[in-house]
Amino acid sequence: MDIETLTAWTTRVLEGGALTHAEAETLITVSDADTPLLLALADRIRQKFRSHAVDCCAIINGRSGKCPENCRFCAQSAHYQTGVAEYPLLAEEEIIGAAKKARAAGAARFSIVTSGRSVLPGPEFDQIIHTLTRIKKEVQIETCCSLGLINLDQAKALKKIGISRYHANIETAPSYFPSICSTHTFTDKVKVIRTAQEAGLRVCSGGIFGLGETPRQRVEMAFALKELGVDSIPLNILNPIAGTPFAHNRSLTPWEILRTFAVFRFILPQALIRTAGGREVNLRSLQAQALSGGLDGLMIGGYLTTGGNEVHVDQQMLADLNRPATRPEL
Repeated sequence: MDIETLTAWTTRVLEGGALTHAEAETLITVSDADTPLLLALADRIRQKFRSHAVDCCAIINGRSGKCPENCRFCAQSAHYQTGVAEYPLLAEEEIIGAAKKARAAGAARFSIVTSGRSVLPGPEFDQIIHTLTRIKKEVQIETCCSLGLINLDQAKALKKIGISRYHANIETAPSYFPSICSTHTFTDKVKVIRTAQEAGLRVCSGGIFGLGETPRQRVEMAFALKELGVDSIPLNILNPIAGTPFAHNRSLTPWEILRTFAVFRFILPQALIRTAGGREVNLRSLQAQALSGGLDGLMIGGYLTTGGNEVHVDQQMLADLNRPATRPEL
């Protein structure tokens, strides 16, 4: 791709303009040789619209396994034999202990994530509300949660206790969603995002690359998030799980992943965009390139069913990049 066109498109975004679908599709397919320039320009956009600090977050798998949904990438689906740990909602003290550990590791926010279609109103949801309230007060960390397809009353209850964001990934492009799940729809995903927004909650929503989608569909996913008004976006890369239908999916190359990250920054210049699950096994020695290629967020301390870097490894990466971690806004 010629440098003049690439720099012209960058200037347009820096000046408040936007890329077209066709332009973004061109960017996401530039050559490996041109990718370092793409990353540098994406980071220039990040520098213009975002903080120099890196937003670090951590999660806990608060309720694991036995999920009735058939998401083809997920270790926790009851439709597949993956050997994942199965347990009901963790005890309050165990979750609070994990939040303290996350705070000590440098996380600004902590999220409770539960397997399953939803958390029904009643004792379990009430326990989550109480636990989140205690975490915010006792641990001094921002609180978030991902509880599936909640209703408006639940969203309002979460808003009342002051959670930072409600998390609900769209997972992939609207056109590809039927290929990854049939027990709920992309429309169901949009509905819960709109429900959270109606309650006054900020929404964290992203997805996973490497599910079999095309580069064009990755661009489609970015524009779908833009249309939904999402301003916090976690980007995961498939870490194939034995026993799932996607166990043998083709692994994406690091340059392919980094190009995708960069194009998300071009499309969503003012969003908080973080690299999350699968970065360690897919980006390997190029993990730092995500943060010097347009991203400003990092999930630390492991994921729902897979581990992550040791805390000191990520801390050293931030130090080497001279990028401080954000502090909780309470």
